[in-house]
Amino acid sequence: MNRIFKNVGTRSVLYGAHCFFIHPFFVAAAWWKLYGFPWDPRLWVAFFVHDLGYIGKPNMDGIEGEEHPILGALIMDFLFGKEWGDFTLFHSRFFAKKLGGQYSKLCVADKMAFQLTPRWLYLPMVNWTGEIHEYMKQADSGKYSSENRDTSTQITWHTGVCKYMAAWIEQHKEIKPDTWTKGVIND
Repeated sequence: MNRIFKNVGTRSVLYGAHCFFIHPFFVAAAWWKLYGFPWDPRLWVAFFVHDLGYIGKPNMDGIEGEEHPILGALIMDFLFGKEWGDFTLFHSRFFAKKLGGQYSKLCVADKMAFQLTPRWLYLPMVNWTGEIHEYMKQADSGKYSSENRDTSTQITWHTGVCKYMAAWIEQHKEIKPDTWTKGVIND
């Protein structure tokens, strides 16, 4: 059991970027801003379970981390059926590409949640977990390198990600085909 807490994915869900008692509320706020108040209780369940699959993962953006949507999708499929399972499974634009699926509105809200989370909260959380190092490395030479993110400081990196996500959200909030996201998953 102690080994599981050494994984960056577990730390992220407990007190990092995907913190189970903070991140879902930013996803809900993003949904409200994009699509109106989330009256459907199934949305709230999706907000809370979509990132639980990071638990036990040794990375955030590697092959294992990219498979994190599976657990939330299984929970949603069990509780509410295949449509809700797919809705949750495709909240990751990279995983949707890998599976040949269409990203969901949950994906768009999840990306906006990053923007809505204040930098003064987000950066300490990802530093406590260590996940910031992986995110910035991926920006330099990994799956985000084509997005030309400035990694000279954490603040410039965060600002660049926010700008990129704002543009991506504006282009994709109506669930248009995603030609921006590469389908390649890097370690």
